[in-house]
Amino acid sequence: MEKTPTPIGVFNALPILSNSASMNDCTIVYPSYFRIFECRVGRWFIKDTEIFIGTENPIKDNDIAALYGVTEQEVVINLFRVNGGKSGFYLANLKDKGYYYCGQNREDLKAKLRTLGIGREDPIS
Repeated sequence: MEKTPTPIGVFNALPILSNSASMNDCTIVYPSYFRIFECRVGRWFIKDTEIFIGTENPIKDNDIAALYGVTEQEVVINLFRVNGGKSGFYLANLKDKGYYYCGQNREDLKAKLRTLGIGREDPIS
């Protein structure tokens, strides 16, 4: 029996923390059961994802309640408990119910993913 590959999500970020027009957009690749959240001045935002590898799924990819049995509100409550709702990026592992504070910028987010065994410093090597 052939194993179905895990869908992978893509986070397409716009320059958020820089006033520099030369800063490039950034793409972070990670498994689809992770979601990236950002907290800004007490307001929470889930970052959009785009599935680019995977099988056809009858459930909408962003319906985390149907996919993982947890609502966005429950996720945000758990993320708030991690760091008291401090502004910055947070990561939620919806499959294993793990919640992490990453830091203030995308580099912090990428570093946290690397500590979890996702990605590498130089993706080409």
